[in-house]
Amino acid sequence: MAQQKLISINITLGSYQQIVADIISLAKKRYSSYVCVANVHMCIEAYNSKEFANIVNSADIVTADGKPLCVGLKLINGIDQERVAGMDLTPSLLKEAELNNIKVFLYGSTDEVLEKIQKVAKEKYPNLAIVGAISPPFRVLSEAEIANDINTINDSGAGLVLVALGCPKQEKWMYSMKGKIKGVMVGVGGAFPVFAGIQPRAPKWMQDYSLEWLHRLSQDPKRLFKRYFVTNSLFISLLIKEKIRTI
Repeated sequence: MAQQKLISINITLGSYQQIVADIISLAKKRYSSYVCVANVHMCIEAYNSKEFANIVNSADIVTADGKPLCVGLKLINGIDQERVAGMDLTPSLLKEAELNNIKVFLYGSTDEVLEKIQKVAKEKYPNLAIVGAISPPFRVLSEAEIANDINTINDSGAGLVLVALGCPKQEKWMYSMKGKIKGVMVGVGGAFPVFAGIQPRAPKWMQDYSLEWLHRLSQDPKRLFKRYFVTNSLFISLLIKEKIRTI
């Protein structure tokens, strides 16, 4: 699929449905691959770290999760790119996995969230096979633990592995697992608690006006205020500089 660089990351171009179809195609083959669902935070993390930029740009697919990235592609490159957000991708991929008899594995988040996801998924997609879930400890895993997780995921037969470790941890994990895990890994970040019904998603009007970050900020201001203030300001500054350069 075609890609377009925006500031620091190469964003995969295409319609929402086409990108979903491409992810499902990888899952059917159990092709060891990974998908980065990129927002402003990820873009700025990649801008500040060449190593992390390489991790993101080595992904098989990089979707424009954040609406500001779509705005940036339009402003700088004149490209109308449809938003492909992790919170939308999660139910779409689960539905397609059910229709295509693709086994699913969940990796990340907490045991409570994982249990609720499986309960909700069973209600919405009764024929979906979620074949396993792992909530890894919040510390560096030993080599034995890493090998055990790889074996557990591969032995489950999963073709689709949804990963929720948060950025940049989940992207680094997927990069390290490429060639080891037999399936497509999709870093969906904060989509798990939303799908599980634990956290509400921003109203559609906020999504449409690139304000979903403001909704998340209101839910966790102490943790997110500095991140959003710094990353959003830098992102806007870099977009303006890039626009001036192209004039």
